[in-house]
Amino acid sequence: MTSALFSPITLRGLTLPNRVVVSPMCQYNSTDGTANDWHLMHYGQFVLGGFGLIIAEMTNVNSEGRISLKCAGLYSDDNEKAIKRVIDFAKQYGPSKHGVQIGHAGRKGSTKPPAVGGTPLSKEEGAWETLAPSAIPYDPTWHVPRAMTKDEMKSTLEDYVDMVKRSERVGYDLLELHAAHGYLLHQFLSPLSNQRTDDYGGSLEKRMRYPLEVFAAVRAAWPKDKPLGIRVSAVDWVEGGTTIEDTIQFAHALKALGCDYMDVSSGQLDSRQKIPFAPNFNVPFAEAIKKATGMPTMSVGLITDAREAENMVASGKTDMVALARGAMYDPRWPIHAAMEVGAEPPVAPRMTPAHPKLRLMLFPDYKPA
Repeated sequence: MTSALFSPITLRGLTLPNRVVVSPMCQYNSTDGTANDWHLMHYGQFVLGGFGLIIAEMTNVNSEGRISLKCAGLYSDDNEKAIKRVIDFAKQYGPSKHGVQIGHAGRKGSTKPPAVGGTPLSKEEGAWETLAPSAIPYDPTWHVPRAMTKDEMKSTLEDYVDMVKRSERVGYDLLELHAAHGYLLHQFLSPLSNQRTDDYGGSLEKRMRYPLEVFAAVRAAWPKDKPLGIRVSAVDWVEGGTTIEDTIQFAHALKALGCDYMDVSSGQLDSRQKIPFAPNFNVPFAEAIKKATGMPTMSVGLITDAREAENMVASGKTDMVALARGAMYDPRWPIHAAMEVGAEPPVAPRMTPAHPKLRLMLFPDYKPA
């Protein structure tokens, strides 16, 4: 059987062996932004699982841009050295390609990791002042961010570019700009969080301006043959927030700047949100964006069923599927999914003894469970 899900896809000079992606997942296990052996194990397991692309967790462009004190960064030589060790290791043992999600938490920074509540840090716990488009908190119980000056916007943009250069030295194959889930660039995009009265607030065109400036600077700094995508929250799930029409307009502008794909999620900007969580709930947004713009899309959000994922790609609703919790639950998901849809399992070289065909050759009487 010819499988759409397990067919290659080419983005600029990068060809992914299949369309199954490990979605960026914050690990809350770094020290001063620096990775450790946890990351070696975390990403290594997915390489052996046969994922076409593994996108590293939201990695922040400066220390103030972190969500928590335990979040990843790529703003120091120590950060760079540690994550390069992880990527070099991962590339040695499997065919997966590797990307990193570049981000800045904005007003959603200076918090505890979710496992210990995810609430804002107190001064005694090491809280820092957060920056945002406007001095509007995520929730009335949260700290009030300081509205960014244009000089701070420029300095932050330069931090994005610096991280791009570090990412190239690390050896990443792909970059994904984080403009979703209520973090800084999403805060500029949404009228709920951006109430500026200068050239960066008001109309959609003005709210898009800073994210587009950041994207253009990142694209210019990243090698031309390497893909650059973006994650967006297609809708805010709050009245008066970002709509799918807004996101489609943003996608058109990004495509003109050389955006290679859009990773489509939703929500997480405002505590009043009411998200109708269900399997594949973001797929219709990815489909609408792809249909309107022709831009390749990646769908994420409670995707766990192999046949449903195959149908999403085969029917043209999306070009790639990204798994987060599903990948954590089953790090060999692509192998198992390929067997279910009748495709060749994407087995890494060191996993060859586990290949179903080899088991049958060695043990003719073996019957898979």
